[in-house]
Amino acid sequence: MLSRRFPLPRRGAVRLLALLVVFATIATIRLGWVITKADAELAEQATRRYLSRSDEFLRRFRKAVESPEQQRLPERPSEPKEPKTCSLEAIRQDLPLAPGNCTALHVASFSPTTGETTRPNTKLIRHAPGWTTFENLYMSNGTLYIVTSDRSEWPASRYMISFPMIALNNPENIQAREPTPKLVSFITPREAESRWGDRVLEVKDWTFMITDPPQFLQHYYHFVAETFLGFWRMYASMDPSIDAQGNTNLPVPGRIMAPYCTEEGGFMKMLVYNTAFGSLGYEIEDWHDSERAPFNQWFLRGIFPSLGIESARDWKARVSMTSPRGATKMKAFRFSNVILSDRSAAFRGEACPGRTDRIATEAYEVTKSISSRWWWEPIRRSVLHFSGVEKHIMDRSAMWDGVWRGGLDVEGKEEDPEAVDLASNRIPIVVSYIVRTNKRMLRPEDHQGLLAALTHLCTSKGWTFNVAHAERMTREEQIQMAANTTIMLGVHGNGLTHLVWMPSTPLSTVIEIFYPGGFARDYEWTARALGHRHYGIRNDTYSTYPDTPRVDYPEGFQGNSIPVHGPTVAKLIQDRVEGTV
Repeated sequence: MLSRRFPLPRRGAVRLLALLVVFATIATIRLGWVITKADAELAEQATRRYLSRSDEFLRRFRKAVESPEQQRLPERPSEPKEPKTCSLEAIRQDLPLAPGNCTALHVASFSPTTGETTRPNTKLIRHAPGWTTFENLYMSNGTLYIVTSDRSEWPASRYMISFPMIALNNPENIQAREPTPKLVSFITPREAESRWGDRVLEVKDWTFMITDPPQFLQHYYHFVAETFLGFWRMYASMDPSIDAQGNTNLPVPGRIMAPYCTEEGGFMKMLVYNTAFGSLGYEIEDWHDSERAPFNQWFLRGIFPSLGIESARDWKARVSMTSPRGATKMKAFRFSNVILSDRSAAFRGEACPGRTDRIATEAYEVTKSISSRWWWEPIRRSVLHFSGVEKHIMDRSAMWDGVWRGGLDVEGKEEDPEAVDLASNRIPIVVSYIVRTNKRMLRPEDHQGLLAALTHLCTSKGWTFNVAHAERMTREEQIQMAANTTIMLGVHGNGLTHLVWMPSTPLSTVIEIFYPGGFARDYEWTARALGHRHYGIRNDTYSTYPDTPRVDYPEGFQGNSIPVHGPTVAKLIQDRVEGTV
């Protein structure tokens, strides 16, 4: 029935339909070819016009790539800028750096790694005992090599590096830490040529190298407020233009290296390789993220997200790569720029031992005349930003730029009384009490008495009072509290390290509680170096620089029955804010 009402097409109609489909397909293909050809001609014309306009720029770009003296991308003629420099020669001569970004841009694309055909001499940029800044420091088979034709311009090795071992305060251990030629050696350029030929590989960017004994690397205060603070002081001295907002011309360091510490099974072991030093080993907690020092790696990553962190495992690989094996000849790595920190070497100087006992003192003293007032701000503001601190709180240091010169510095110069009086009316007063709950604690009744005295003072004055239990706070919360603190107090201990994140203002104060008769310089020197006033409390008496007692650790110093008179502490804080002390 269906076929009768709708008859199927005959064979001739089918053939006609097929021919129409073939002709339509051919027409479509030819039209597409015409359009594609037109598009290609238009694109070629546009490319010729672009290359014609860019000919001058491309010529200058090629010249920059081919010229070893020009490492920066050329500026377009329409955007002239003042030349910028960050030359190491200027640094060596203590010349001011021109404003701008010091990071050199390598415009050449990646190519196969080849050995260097020339070996630049090692240059001494800046030095203090325990803190040495190098240009072109070599390492081969575990030894650091200084390539120079004139050894007389260099300090003795013992002021740069020490034998890597646990540091003990006895004559035998002190003597054992003296460096050997296996640690660092001086060789001439001719000797370097004979040893390595063209088998030298460059390690670019800045390297912070630590040879501290391991018991200090896993400690928040010793790592952040001593070792890293010293590193940054040496590095920041190369840019005296650092401003109150923390802006700097310095390039981001490439890596931090601890050649003699590695992680094995959750512990750090001090490795002294058989090939280099014989066999010695000591186990300590993980230096960069132990339970005792949860801030170390977090701190580094927060400041420099792309920072490489190398430990003994990485160093051992570098040693193995440069060691002669069979017919293989010796090789070397050339670190283009290095700041080397060594704790034992710092204690062989004049500023650290006996006077302050802080290794960063040596770095501070040698750079005192050339460092910016705001040298620590790039680090402080980076950590605060990473921790979510609001900008108006971060700016509490910057608001005193040009108004206040920086407080009681490490030489004990007097503060400006007018600035203190002004700060009392401009700065929100925030008192933060760091509570210790494991060891070195106040007597329970004195702890309660201190809380009562401080609560009454702050309530009557309209001030903010924080009682900080670090174990109950996140890292961010601890940093946020420190950034908002005017006066920080607590028993001598690691929690006071947070003073490095406080703003530097005419009222910034650290109050450290000691067992009667005891005193230590740890936080006292660090507070003054960052522009804060420090007071040491011993029950109902206090002292401040320069009238500080001698260092002493009497029986009871580390105990859990430390006395303190709360009303004395409250009265000191009130007098400090009112400018009468």
